[in-house]
Amino acid sequence: MAEILGVDIGGSAIKLGRFLEDGTLLEAASVPTPQPSVPGAVTMAIEEAVRQLDPDGRAGVVGIGVPGPTDARSRVARIAINLPGWEDVPLVDWLEPRLNRPVTLMNDASCALMGESWLGAARGCRDVLLLTLGTGVGGAVMLDGRLFLGAHGAAAEPGLICIDPEGPACNSGNRGSLEQFCSIGGLRRLCDRSPDRLAADAAGGDSAALAAWREYGRRLGIGLSSLVYVLTPSTVLLGGGLSGAIEHFLPSLQQELETRVLAVSRQGLSIRRCALGNGAGRLGAAWVARERFLRGTP
Repeated sequence: MAEILGVDIGGSAIKLGRFLEDGTLLEAASVPTPQPSVPGAVTMAIEEAVRQLDPDGRAGVVGIGVPGPTDARSRVARIAINLPGWEDVPLVDWLEPRLNRPVTLMNDASCALMGESWLGAARGCRDVLLLTLGTGVGGAVMLDGRLFLGAHGAAAEPGLICIDPEGPACNSGNRGSLEQFCSIGGLRRLCDRSPDRLAADAAGGDSAALAAWREYGRRLGIGLSSLVYVLTPSTVLLGGGLSGAIEHFLPSLQQELETRVLAVSRQGLSIRRCALGNGAGRLGAAWVARERFLRGTP
């Protein structure tokens, strides 16, 4: 059975996995994302990590999840607003000669959704909205069983929708985007503690921590309300590092949806955490490489 490499570029870590063609994980690795995360430094970090994980070159193809849209040929990272210098980066052209094997790209949130659809919480689902809650807020959409990418491959950036026109400035040029309120930075504006500390404090009954998570859930619910009206998904999946605290913010999120969204538009809606955790992106990247190189699917 063929082997595949999946790579997930994040703001703080680059996660890699070596998989069999059926999705079985053979070996995993994670390396810090270079700081500053300029394209050349990230390229070199990926090259070194791949050589460490697969020194014999047994994995014949590589899929990479990038934090932003790609070009139509899935070779160029068009833009990554939370990484410096990432605009029209020919990442595949740089990596293929270094790794000596085919490489393909996909938006990291789309990779996460395809990983969850393949072997995770979205198996058997046809209409799904996924949000990744971390350094930024990413997202992906599946409609009628197909990944929705839009006319130019840049669709489904739910973290960039506006929920407060007078809110904090966003790297996208928007103001008051969902990302500004529901990323790690947005959470720290509510309570200046690390997410892990805030979750632990909430679990211990700390009133300030509990209030911060309630407000976080309320704001996430405001953004989700608009998305639910447009997409009417059957399932909303929450991934990324902040999803680990879902028990502390899900009640206020659901309350906000029930207040703002007509029952007919949220009928049967299920909101739950991704099943694969931080491994969804690298698995989905491997799935993309499998489909494009081993099965000939665009």
